[in-house]
Amino acid sequence: MDQDEPPVKRPARKRPLKVPTKVGARRSVAGYLLRLYVAGTSNRSRQAILRARELCANELRGECVLEVIDIYQDPRRARDAQIVATPTLVREIPRPVRRLIGTSGGSGRLFSGLGLQALGEIGT
Repeated sequence: MDQDEPPVKRPARKRPLKVPTKVGARRSVAGYLLRLYVAGTSNRSRQAILRARELCANELRGECVLEVIDIYQDPRRARDAQIVATPTLVREIPRPVRRLIGTSGGSGRLFSGLGLQALGEIGT
């Protein structure tokens, strides 16, 4: 390379998007990332948290990561996610993103509303 030639500029590499996970959380190919947006410690918020935890523990057999976000404590995240009502349960992974607003009657409605599959049905 001559000293007269300008150095070749290479385009910057784009890094892949990393999905935040909780420390120690197990991730699998069939994993789910759910985010529950709540408003404080109201009865509706507590009920939504309980139902989402039951969904992860019983139906998805723990193969999911559940993040609970209090919009009073972290309004920026709620604004960035365009949350307009609480409680809102968002399935981030697998894509496409699905949202379920309000408390739902049971796990069957949660499943169909978020487009989830029971782990025994995956791959069949």
